[in-house]
Amino acid sequence: MSSIVSIKNLEKTFVSTSEKLTVLSDLNLEVEEGKKIVIVGESGSGKSTLLNIIGGIDSLTGGSVIAGNDKSGKWKVAELSEKELSNYRSHFLGLVFQFHYLLKDFTALENVCMPALIAGLPKKLAVEKAEALLRDTGVIERKNHLPSELSGGERQRVAVARALINDPSLILADEPTGNLDPANASLISGLLFDMVEKYKKTLILVTHDMNIAEKGDEVYRIVKGKLEKAGV
Repeated sequence: MSSIVSIKNLEKTFVSTSEKLTVLSDLNLEVEEGKKIVIVGESGSGKSTLLNIIGGIDSLTGGSVIAGNDKSGKWKVAELSEKELSNYRSHFLGLVFQFHYLLKDFTALENVCMPALIAGLPKKLAVEKAEALLRDTGVIERKNHLPSELSGGERQRVAVARALINDPSLILADEPTGNLDPANASLISGLLFDMVEKYKKTLILVTHDMNIAEKGDEVYRIVKGKLEKAGV
């Protein structure tokens, strides 16, 4: 298997007027295509920061992040222009966050369609793809409901469908069950891993929940800014 994410000597330092805080230091990670990688660590350890750097949402202080493969092309994430970053996020990445970030005035179906329409897919095709994903995630009967009319678990199911609509190679999931009760957390994490498997995606997931971590192919812990293999 070829590598789809290659992180070398990554450093992230936050500087304020009163202090300088290094949260990631000389961090290295190679992610093979199709793998489900889980990263755990205490609050403030840098888990979300790492995911944000891979996603081009946050900048790095040192080192490099190269994402992609021969098929999709390769991106040196820190060197991308705003236009290139937009293309990278639209076509290579699918993002699932702790909060669903669904647009409140749009139905579940419209929310899932939105990234595809922005990427230029004809509306008919976008709707067909969105309905198939909503069916796979178990909320097709809720497609015409607004986010306010959905339960927390249903909103995250819609968010998972939305993350997959543009057929991304890599899914980044940041505490995707953090706002859910234990029963829904188990259901949504299981769904996410099942969908990644079905659609043959690579997953990097950040969580504090060791029950979710057990589902990963490889589990890492951030300790003093570096990644260590973690037993679960």
